[in-house]
Amino acid sequence: MQKNVIDHTWTDAEIIWCYHRLNHRPKKCDAAIVLGCHDLSVAAYAAELFHRGLFPVMVFSGANSRETFEMFPRGEGVHYRERALELGVPEAAILVEPKAANTGENIMLSREILCGAGVPAASVMLVSMPYMERRAYATTRKVWPEVEPVCASVPLSLVEYRKDRDHGTELIDMMIGDLQRVIEYPGQGYAISQYVPPFVLAAYERLVAAGFSSRML
Repeated sequence: MQKNVIDHTWTDAEIIWCYHRLNHRPKKCDAAIVLGCHDLSVAAYAAELFHRGLFPVMVFSGANSRETFEMFPRGEGVHYRERALELGVPEAAILVEPKAANTGENIMLSREILCGAGVPAASVMLVSMPYMERRAYATTRKVWPEVEPVCASVPLSLVEYRKDRDHGTELIDMMIGDLQRVIEYPGQGYAISQYVPPFVLAAYERLVAAGFSSRML
């Protein structure tokens, strides 16, 4: 479907962006799970949070996807680890989970990695792209209900994020894809259900109708 970019497109996108972000207050956690993706700055932000003393160990989780195969040929988790080492995170503070192909696997396999390393985790910081916060939270609450998840992502507005990463309208497609999963995955047993306000649903429906659907299921 051809995308129809009209005046309120980015206004609607801002509504979706704000819904995805949970605005958790950063606090000390037992460990961090860093969700692999195409954005290497997620690893850099995890390194920053480590240096701020918010967790003693982190798991970089992720294999490859169609978006990251060429960018991260050795896998998202491996490349994230390398970036963190460049930023001064000690090797002893890094674990790598190299097999996860979706968010549920990110959490479940990282839990196994932490357990195998003898790291007791009553709380975990989920470090992700900003528009993945809500889905990461909902997934964790479903597959690891005993742990307290605290979401963290770069503290940028949508305008700042677009400019910093030179994103075009493909960013809207990605946010729409994540919101569809927030809506539909609870019914498939992959995540907890979360309330989606009517004004968010209305913005979502307008953007889908305008053609921002390439990342939908």
